[in-house]
Parts: sequence; C-alpha cells; structure tokens
Amino acid sequence: MRVLRGRAATIETDRDVSRRLLSTAADGEPAVRVWTPHRQVAFGRRDQRLEGYELARERARERGFPPVDRDVGGRAVAYDGEAALAFARAEPVADFRRGTDDRYKRATAAVEEALRGLESDTDSLEPTRGEPDDSFCPGTHSLSLEGADGRRRKVVGIAQRVRQNAAVVAGCVLVSNREGLAAVLESVYDALAVPFDPETVGSVAAAGGPSEPSIVRSALEDALVGDERSTVTIDTVPDLESD
Repeated sequence: MRVLRGRAATIETDRDVSRRLLSTAADGEPAVRVWTPHRQVAFGRRDQRLEGYELARERARERGFPPVDRDVGGRAVAYDGEAALAFARAEPVADFRRGTDDRYKRATAAVEEALRGLESDTDSLEPTRGEPDDSFCPGTHSLSLEGADGRRRKVVGIAQRVRQNAAVVAGCVLVSNREGLAAVLESVYDALAVPFDPETVGSVAAAGGPSEPSIVRSALEDALVGDERSTVTIDTVPDLESD
C-alpha cells in the first residue's frame, strides 16, 4: 500500500497528486492519501448544470474560497485549508462492473473505526450512517455525529469513481470550524437553489472529539491503510506538474 502525505503548493498541483492515485492503483499498487486540501469550494457535476452555478462560484470567491470542479461526488463541498480533511483510497479492479458496494462498505467501516478510536469528551464518538435532510453534498454514503445539543449532524461524505482498471473511494471529514464552513455553503447553495440547512453541518470537535486535524488525519490513515505501507511525501512525487 502506497501512502501519500502532505499537500502540493497550489490547488491544481495538489489535485494532480490525487489524480495520480488512480494511475498508481491501475499499475497494481493500492494507494491512500489523507490530507488537508487548500481553501476552496469543490463543485460537483450536478452543480455545473444548474442555472445558478456561475453565481455560486462568484459567491465562493467573494468569501475567499476559490471555486474548483471535481470528478467525484455530487454537490458542493467546502474546505477551509485548515480544519476540513479529505481522504482517498485507490485500488486495482479486475472488473469495473463489480465491487462498488464492497468498496463503499470497506471505506465506510474504516472511517467509522477511525472516529470511534478518537478520544472524546464522552466515552467514544459513535458515528451513525446517513445524514439529516438538506445536508451539504447529499448522498447515500454519509456519516453523522451527535453534537452536545443532541442533534445529529453530517461530518463525513463519501463518493466513488471507477474506471476500467482502478477505482477510488474518496470523501471529506469535517474536524472543526463547522460554523465557518456552514456559512460559505449556505451562500453557495442559495445561489444554486439547492435545499440546504446550515444546522446540518457537523464536525468531530462539535461532537466532543479532538479539534486538531493532525490527530484525526493519523487515525483515518491508519484505518484506511492497515499494517503494510510505503510512505511518499508530496515533495518527492516525480513530475508533479507534468503530464
């Protein structure tokens, strides 16, 4: 299992690193990356077809979140460059028509394991599958955590991309700063005319877990990787800006 750590200098070069996970997997070696993306709002393909898409991009820019388009996932997700993590696990596939559900199950179970293993103000964090109505980037593979007020909020979103000989399961985990992320998402979703309730945005910290992203990142990496790994830092990845 190859593990990539760190973040490239720009949004685009950093995205190139993630794209290369699929190439690594297609060559026969599974790969995992858990990192803190640059500050941005990543729009999904469904967003790009909406009348309010350009307005949504402008609103993201006005709030200091550069807009980008992504290949995986449904609707907009915000990263603040500090407290929102992304993860991706790529693996070879022999038949792209099979295994989708199994990959989702394994990735979801790994993220659940990571969250349960974090120290918290309660006995342990207990993620539940699913999400409240009108959550950001709504989907069928989400995890929620209960906040101190007893309300269940979305903390994890998971998506998958499959090509001929490799697949990647990717997602986001909100560690802290749920209010700040909810504010930019509220403006963006309003422009898109997509139902969104900012109160559905949760975080690990709001559920009583750690607010330090590095702690959550390490737990996620361990759960997604397992025991065997070879680690590569981003600044040693060859030909990062070519292709």
